[in-house]
This record gives sequence, C-alpha cells and structure tokens, in this order.
Amino acid sequence: MLVASNRGPYRFDPEADGSFRAHPGGGGLSSALRPLLGDPGVEAHWIAAAVTDGDRAAVRAGAVHAPDLDLVLLDLDPDLARLHYEVVSNQVLWFLFHGMFDLVHRPRFDHDFREAWAAYTAVNQAFADAITTHAPHGDVVLVQDYQLALVPGMVTDARPDLRVVAFLHTPFCGPTSARVLPTDVAESLLGSLTRVPVGFHTDRWARAYAASAREILGTASDPPTFVAPLGPDAAHLAEVADSAAARAALAELDAVVHDRRVILRIDRLEPSKNIVRGFAAFDRLLELHPEWRTTVTFVALLNPSREALPEYLAYRDEVTRAVDAVNARWATSAWQPIVCDTRDDFAGSIAALERYDVLLVNPLRDGLNLVAKEGPLCNRRDGVVVLSPEAGAYAELQEAVVEVHPYDVEQAAAALHRALAMAPDERAERAARLRTLAAARSPRTWLDDLRRTAGA
Repeated sequence: MLVASNRGPYRFDPEADGSFRAHPGGGGLSSALRPLLGDPGVEAHWIAAAVTDGDRAAVRAGAVHAPDLDLVLLDLDPDLARLHYEVVSNQVLWFLFHGMFDLVHRPRFDHDFREAWAAYTAVNQAFADAITTHAPHGDVVLVQDYQLALVPGMVTDARPDLRVVAFLHTPFCGPTSARVLPTDVAESLLGSLTRVPVGFHTDRWARAYAASAREILGTASDPPTFVAPLGPDAAHLAEVADSAAARAALAELDAVVHDRRVILRIDRLEPSKNIVRGFAAFDRLLELHPEWRTTVTFVALLNPSREALPEYLAYRDEVTRAVDAVNARWATSAWQPIVCDTRDDFAGSIAALERYDVLLVNPLRDGLNLVAKEGPLCNRRDGVVVLSPEAGAYAELQEAVVEVHPYDVEQAAAALHRALAMAPDERAERAARLRTLAAARSPRTWLDDLRRTAGA
C-alpha cells in the first residue's frame, strides 16, 4: 500500500551529532494513518513533500528514515512548492470548496494565477512520477486531498496496473461554484479525479462532486464515489487523557474557570471555522440572559494556521478584536468571559474536552470536523455538542446534537442557551448517544473502506 499526501507522517529535526530525528507530524490524516501502516502483512510506502527546513536537510543528507514504513520526501523547488500550496491549494481550492469567496473581489485569475497553476501541475507531476517509480506492480495507491487532485489521472495514465483511490477530506462545491474556476482548470481537476473512485466524509460532498463532474465534463453518468467518514482513535485519546501533560493541563484550566460552566471550541485559527460569529453569539447570550454572566467561561483553543496568507492574518486580527470587545464589555474583576489560548498543545486540548459543558462547532463548511466526534469520547460532564449542519460530522451525529446555524448569530445564541440550560437527564441521554455514534467508526474502519474500494 502506498499513501501520497502533501504533508507526511513525520517531520525531521537535526540533532547535535548531525543525525536527524523523526517526530510524528501534525494533522488529522497523518495521525489517523500512522499507527496503521506498521501492521503485519502491510508493506507500507508513503510519499510526501519535504515541508520544513529539517525535512529538506534530511533528504539531502539521505537521512529520511521512518519507523515501520518506507518514506519518500520530495525536495521540491521552493518557489514551485509555495505557489502550489499557498496560492492554488489554499487561496483558490480551499476557499472554493468551503464557499468563502467574495465573488465581487475574488478570485481573479490573471497571469500570476497561471504561473501558480503551472506550479501546481508540476508538483502534482513530481508526486505522480515518484508514485510510478516506487509503487510495486498492482499496488494500492491512496491519494490524499485536494493538493494532489491531478495525481490520479497522471498515475493512471502512466501505470494502469496500479489500483488508485483518491480521498478528499474537504467539502466539495456544486457546479455553480465549480464554474468559478477557469474552464480548463476545472476540466483538468475533475477529469483527473473522475478516473478513479473518490471518497468523501459524507454523502453530501460526494453528491456535490458528482454534480460538478457531470456538468463540467458533460457526462451523463456519475463518477465513481464512496463515503467513508473518519472516526476518532479512541484508544489514543484515552492514552493522552491519562498522561501527565493532560492532567497538568486540566489543573491549569480548572484554576482559570473554577466551578463555572465552560463553553469550549477547539479550532485552527482560520476563516472557515467561523470563530468570530461564535464570539458574537456568546456576546448576545450574555446580553439576553444575565444569569450566565460570571457563571460561564468561553474557552477558545485556537491553533494559528497558514500565517503566510494575508486572509488568515487578517482573520486572526479580527478574532483578537472580537475577543477583546466581548471581554471589555462584560468582564468583572473576578471573571474573564473569553479565555483564548493559541498554543499548539494536543494534551491541553484533550484535557479541555474532558471539561466542557458545551462544545461549539459552528463552521461555515467543513469536510468532517473530527473534534465533534472526539469531544463526546473525552468528555466527563455530559457535555452538549452544538453543531453546524455544514460540518460533515453532522450527518452522523445530528440526532444527539443541538443544531446551530453558522450564519445566524441570534439562533446561535439561543442554541448556546438551550445547551447550557438543558436538564441533566436530557444531557446525560444525549451524551450517551453521542458516545455511541462517535465511536461507531475509527481510523481502522476508514482505512479498510479505502483499501476495500481499491480492491485490496
């Protein structure tokens, strides 16, 4: 089995003696796949880009060695890699799939975009060449996510013996939005993806993709798709929750919130997560319901993301202003309404998931949102999940959550109040149901679905 993804399962840091140490990389995909690739009987290969300076130095020193798998890191031209990742993948495809374009102003496909598109194509070709070079005859190839959307077609052309499956962890847009792309770009992306089965976390994204493919490519039949939602790694979550780091983080959190109720959100700090409207809803909650003033703390664990992009930096500043405004309006000498932490601290996040009374997950659009599943497995207070139907996880969890409209601040404030005021027996019933629903799938079942689709 060969996995291809833009970011690999390990990052490499130089040691004082000139060697390189492999550290587990971040990201849900790497975390989901890494423990499974060392299974007996699975000859695992992984191809990814060298992302950090340490990665690139390890490649040049011939020191890319990872436990339990054959890892190949591509030392790409820095300018090509930047245009591929920052411009096409993140500023265009991410915004398109998440419905975030302000079409009056963006996108604008000019000469600079064409240069970036050429870089995107070149990087995809480099991945395809590496796959066709390293994959044994008849191997299963799992191509991951929108950064590598041209790879399936390229690999299928060069090595028809390979059993290629693609999986998109993002939402997918319908044909009206897909037509925002230049015609040749849309046709290239969809023409490549439709050569192989493409998986999604929910049927909604699969249907949107199929509709876009039919309309853009002018085909009468649907392309091959499958739905395979990723599940949380319950054993790993329990292990982290019992760690000294998590215990210390929980004690630190308790010292801040004391015996108050906790509304929690855990997100990357980026526009699709809809963080600012969440704070606006909390502000409105405090305005409408004085009983929650001083008795509830909103804890926001926000991991900075893609800080090279101006849109992300501007959104970070907007989030900071929103937090400051709410705290300035409602804080007392003994109570800070919003506590915001931007440390990248996984153990701290797991500790916070144990402690929440309400978990707010209100993205504009999200391929899955694994936190909505991890929360119920970690929580020890019969916490209520307030979830946007625009998150892929909503399809699995909807019967036991409180729904929140991502754009309706007034309704979101009402949803937060409903969750906070919910009777203990209803909270317990919903929490038990959520634990069952969240545990129904795991990284193992997800990977098995991909391999089964490939005929493995």
